[in-house]
Order: sequence, then structure tokens, then C-alpha cells
Amino acid sequence: MTDISIAIVAYNDEQDVRNAVSSIEEYTAASLSKKIYIVDNSTNENALSSLEQEYHDVIYQRPGENLGFGGGHNYVLEELDSRYHAIVNPDILLKEDSFSVLLDFLEEHEAGMAAPRIVDEKGELQSVYRRELTVFDMGIRMFLSGHFQKRQSYHTMQDMNYEKPFQAPFIQGSFLVIRTELFQRLGGFDSRYFMYMEDADLCRQVNLVSSLWYCPGTAVIHKWERGSHKDGRLFRLHIRSMLQYFRKWGWKLW
Repeated sequence: MTDISIAIVAYNDEQDVRNAVSSIEEYTAASLSKKIYIVDNSTNENALSSLEQEYHDVIYQRPGENLGFGGGHNYVLEELDSRYHAIVNPDILLKEDSFSVLLDFLEEHEAGMAAPRIVDEKGELQSVYRRELTVFDMGIRMFLSGHFQKRQSYHTMQDMNYEKPFQAPFIQGSFLVIRTELFQRLGGFDSRYFMYMEDADLCRQVNLVSSLWYCPGTAVIHKWERGSHKDGRLFRLHIRSMLQYFRKWGWKLW
């Protein structure tokens, strides 16, 4: 059994994936045993499979179709043999040994899942920590992002002290570390979401049976492209996923 398994779902972003893997290999302590799974949903040809030759702990898998974000991560769910599992976006870069810090944190707090400080390339903390999702807050996020600034600050937990750990209802799924046994027991991501909201759904499931924590002791860089704000097809997909989420968990309006 390895200490940690790490999954990255690729979709036509070869260089980002290579950069993410390189940073994981560079900064993760050699004393921490790991496997890095690359699930390639790409429609374009690439050379990601060569990472298996470059790094002994990389496992490349290509399903042959685009399974979506959650489906891609679930593709390796049954073969995981680790104490902890990391859900990592391709646009993540490590700058220190974040996994060692997070694993110690999970043990200390007896938590089910945790996320580090997630910052942009300038080192600014990103607004990825959220209170419980409501129809009102998601409506602001999708349609009225230039308004209701006080409410947006509340929803994104701007009032919290980010120098100290705290429990959170939802942390965006760009970098999450979960106990593997818990992830498998929950069945991974809900397969009804193709893309978007599956991370909110997973966080909610974790909080029902365990706890989700913010860990201030380490930081990772996230480039955060926010594709659904630029692409009409992705925007519509985001809306459908939001409707699926509220149908499942209830239409909390405010």
C-alpha cells in the first residue's frame, strides 16, 4: 500500500499535465511512497504516455472517450491501493512538499478530506473556499458577479482567518486530499455530473460522514482558467450541473 495516490485528469492540456507531474516529482518527499495516475480524456493526440518512462511511479491510462471530470477520476477508483488519495487539476503546481504537510494535517485533525492554501501565480489566495451553496449565491456567481459584493464575500468565506485551520462546507476541487477508504466508500464522484458541481457534491458527502478542512500550513499554485465563463457550451453545462445539484440536495434559496 502506498502512502498516497494522485490522479490528474487530462483534456488536451499536455503541457499543463507535464508541469504538474514535474512539480509533484520535484517537491514530494522521497520518503512518501506514491503513484500518479494520469487519466487522459483528450481528443487530440499527445505524448503523455511517455511520462511512464520518465517517472517510475506514473501510470498512464486512456479510456478512449471523454469521461468528464468526475468520470475520469472514478476511472481509477477501484484500483487505488493507498492510504490517501489526491484529486489534482492539470493546472496545479507544487512549490513545496505539500502532500507531507496535508497527510500529517489529516491525521492530526482526524479529518476525511483537506485542501491547502490555493493561490494564484502571484501568491494571492483564491476564493475557492465556500459556505453551503444556495440558489441565490450560484445565481450571483453565474449571472451577477459584478453585484452583491458583500454577499459574495460572505459566501466565499472572506471573513475567516486564513492563518488558522477551519472546517468548510465546500472547497473547489482543484486540489483535494481525501482518505482513500472514504473516497471508495462514497463511490467517488457522483457519475450524474459530467463536469462542474461534482466537487461540491463530494464535499457535501464527505461532511455528512466525516469533515472537510482548510489547511493553512502549505500552499499550491492554481492557474484557474474558469472555462465556463468564456465558453457558451461549458456555461450551459455548468447550469445543468447546478440544476442536478439542487435537485439532489434541495433548493436552498438563501
